[in-house]
Amino acid sequence: MFFTYLRRELRRRRKSALVVASGLALGIALVIVVSSVSAGMGRAQDKVLESLYGLGTDMTVTKAAKPPGENDTSRRPRFEFDAKDSGDDEEQSSDRVMVQGFQTLASSTVGKVGAQDGVADAVGGLSLQVLKVSGQFKRGEVEKAQPAQPGGPGGGSGGGDVRGGGAAFGVDSFSVYGTDVTEPALGPLTSSKASSGRTFTASETDAKVAVLDSAYAKEKKLKVGSNVTISGTKYKVIGIATADSGDAAANVYIPLKQAQTLADAKNKVTTVYVRVTDSQRIDGVKSAVQKNIPGTTVTTSADLADTVSGSLSTASGLATSVGKWLSIAVLVAAFLVAGLLTSSAVSRRVREFGTLKALGWKSGRVTRQVVGEALVNGLLGGVLGIAAGVGGAYLVTAISPTLTAQLGVGGAGGGGAGDVMVSGPGGGPGGAAGQAAGKAVDIALTAPVSLTTIGLAVVLAAAGGLIAGGFGGWRASRLRPADALRRVA
Repeated sequence: MFFTYLRRELRRRRKSALVVASGLALGIALVIVVSSVSAGMGRAQDKVLESLYGLGTDMTVTKAAKPPGENDTSRRPRFEFDAKDSGDDEEQSSDRVMVQGFQTLASSTVGKVGAQDGVADAVGGLSLQVLKVSGQFKRGEVEKAQPAQPGGPGGGSGGGDVRGGGAAFGVDSFSVYGTDVTEPALGPLTSSKASSGRTFTASETDAKVAVLDSAYAKEKKLKVGSNVTISGTKYKVIGIATADSGDAAANVYIPLKQAQTLADAKNKVTTVYVRVTDSQRIDGVKSAVQKNIPGTTVTTSADLADTVSGSLSTASGLATSVGKWLSIAVLVAAFLVAGLLTSSAVSRRVREFGTLKALGWKSGRVTRQVVGEALVNGLLGGVLGIAAGVGGAYLVTAISPTLTAQLGVGGAGGGGAGDVMVSGPGGGPGGAAGQAAGKAVDIALTAPVSLTTIGLAVVLAAAGGLIAGGFGGWRASRLRPADALRRVA
């Protein structure tokens, strides 16, 4: 009887049911779109962080920078060239390999960090910067002086003037990252995929091989099988890697031992990447590293995310603040309108409900009937809202608006989800902060719809129907058979 009466009433009052369902659908669709765009913002932000330090980084640890005036200037690169007259204008070149930030940690730090509670794995890396100056000296030409005229001033012949000559030198700079080839799942190289050739194998711990970033390889016209020379040492290119998003962390990747040899930094690392057993333990690992490895500053991925600016940050702010409150306002309005419309519909059905009560229907049964109708309207609104919301999210993904993210110096280090990075002292240029500073990444925005979002939409639809049914049920429960008789009269 309940379902028969329900079906008949919904069919008879199609327009009223559609109005209530449409109002709820609008609010639910907006919630789905905003939630999906917010999830897309989170993914975009993760891609920005991954482009810096590789897939799955949770935090970075750096030693505090030295106070102003205490920087080590003795390690500034010096270039010496032979300017003697060799008879030929030969090209000369000289290069210097420098540790990023001029600061390192002992390799034993990797083991210390790995021993902390909550750490699943740890691996070290060495960031280098190579400066190469090349060019040539050009000899000047001596112009013979004109002989003095007889009787003129300064009789005799002069030595002449030197014309032309000088020096022309160019500077080439590129970054090198020494990676622990035995741990391919950690470190910056994980943010790139081999587009040609291969990456390192565990047996190449001290091999003279290199993997190049695709943009750098294209610029220098290098390919798999070519040789790249770093400080007089030739490395065979075994692979070309393309960054998943943004720029690569380095131009050239080589085995860690080779990087240590080039930089004269035996048993030294600049960064230690750590995989955490559980993302919920990030704060605990951070506290443990700060306590057990003194003189370090720990920066989590959330801290680094706070330094992201640009259109990504602006859009994220709109999605999380304006979008959230707009969704809430629309939902509240939809619920109220649904409740008022249901209550108004009950008022127009006084004769019907009064007659049913006169025939023996209890107030509870009348209330259940009204709530049942409102719940069906709410679920119908949920179906329409889910369809509209998924369609809106798909449209955002199809358009894929490009957002720009700029990482400021404030995030000395970087992260994504699952690792910790420990760096040596030096938030200076080339250190963790140096890599983050001024790093611009273009990200295509997507709006993924999760099952959780769909479940939330169903809950909201049911809640809207129950709220509307509550309004109408309360109104219906107060009706008396006498009200129906007065309407008949």
